[in-house]
Amino acid sequence: MRAIMTVTAVSMVAGCATLQSIAALSRVDFAIDRVSDARLAGVAIDRILAYQDLSAIDVARIGLALAGGDVPFDFELHLSALNPADNSVAARLIQMDWTLLLDDRETVSGSTTREFVLEPGVPGDIPITISLDLADFFETNARDMIDLALAVAGAGGEPTRITLRALPTIQTSIGPIRYPQPIIIVSREIGR
Repeated sequence: MRAIMTVTAVSMVAGCATLQSIAALSRVDFAIDRVSDARLAGVAIDRILAYQDLSAIDVARIGLALAGGDVPFDFELHLSALNPADNSVAARLIQMDWTLLLDDRETVSGSTTREFVLEPGVPGDIPITISLDLADFFETNARDMIDLALAVAGAGGEPTRITLRALPTIQTSIGPIRYPQPIIIVSREIGR
């Protein structure tokens, strides 16, 4: 009888801790913080403010990539994650499957498996490495591709809406638990 009571008590404590872990992550506020290390067809565009700032060689490189049907766009998307100060526990994000949408168009999907411990009241940075071929998703000319990439990088271009659909997995006292449904954690319009 005593063993059953002990197992029941341990299960209840584990269950409470699990519910606290789930509740902690569900209260985390995610937002796009910034984009860094943006490269379009191998051209660094982080410090480019407009199409006119590109050199002739850069424009030619991007144009050749477009003509070849392969316009790689690589960048680091930084999410800001704030676990509210009044949350009683840290949120432990151990994996996040994600899908990137640009102007409501689904592009690429991936997963980050690095663990992030989000302490209450302390903003956290969650970097996500993203690589996509713009030619696969947008049928346009080199100038429009450059403007889109500049907008995503936060450097200019026409306003672009970035959305990240995510499926987090959190670490709990009874093991990892994956959210049953994807959540929209980021939606932001950037560019001019």
